[in-house]
Amino acid sequence: MAEKNKFYAVWKGKTPGVYSSWEACKKQIEGFKGAQYMGFPEKSQAQHAFRSGYRAALAGKKKGKSLSAEQLARLGAPNYHSISVDAASSGNPGVMEYQGVDTRTGKRLFHQGPFPEGTNNIGEFLAIVHGLAYLKKQDSNRVIYSDSRTAISWVRKKKCNTKLEETAKNEPLFELIDRAETWLQTHAYTTPVVKWETKAWGEIPADFGRK
Repeated sequence: MAEKNKFYAVWKGKTPGVYSSWEACKKQIEGFKGAQYMGFPEKSQAQHAFRSGYRAALAGKKKGKSLSAEQLARLGAPNYHSISVDAASSGNPGVMEYQGVDTRTGKRLFHQGPFPEGTNNIGEFLAIVHGLAYLKKQDSNRVIYSDSRTAISWVRKKKCNTKLEETAKNEPLFELIDRAETWLQTHAYTTPVVKWETKAWGEIPADFGRK
C-alpha cells in the first residue's frame, strides 16, 4: 500500500487526519487497536474520504469506483443536515421494505414493511414521500437524499409510474401508493430531494446491506 499511495486518511488512530506519507500515517496507527486508515494517490481524494467517513470510503474502494480529484471536488461532501432513504427488494417483484435514517448518525427515523410483493422503485418512491411528510410534520429544513433517480423523478411528477399490477397480495402496498400520491398533490413542500452520489460517498446510509 505504501508504494502505490502518497496520502493517507486516518479515521481512527492516535491523531485522526490526512497524512502525506506512509511513515507519518504509520506513526498514528502503530499499536492503536481498531485503527481505520486508507491510502490514496491524490491529496484531494484523501481529504474528501476523511470528510466522508471510513464507511463511505471503504464502500467506494470495494466497488472500484474511484473518481478523479476534479470530480470529487465538484461533488464535495454530503450535507449531513439531512435524512437518507432507501429500499430493498428480494426479487422484482418480491418482498420489499424501506426506511429513512439520520445521515450523520445512521439512526433509523422510520421504517415500513416488509411487504410481500413490491419493487425497489416503489419502495424508493414511498421512502421519499414518507421522508417529505416526516420533515414537514417536524417543520424541519433538512435535505432528503435518495440514490434512485427513478424515484426522484416519480416524486417530481407526483406519480408512482410503476408497471406492477395490483393484486390481492399487494393491495395494502397500492393503498400506500395512493396515499403517497394524494399527499404530493395536496401538500406544498420546500424540502430539497437530492441524489446521493454513491461513486463519491459510498453506499447511502439508509442502505439495507443487501441487493
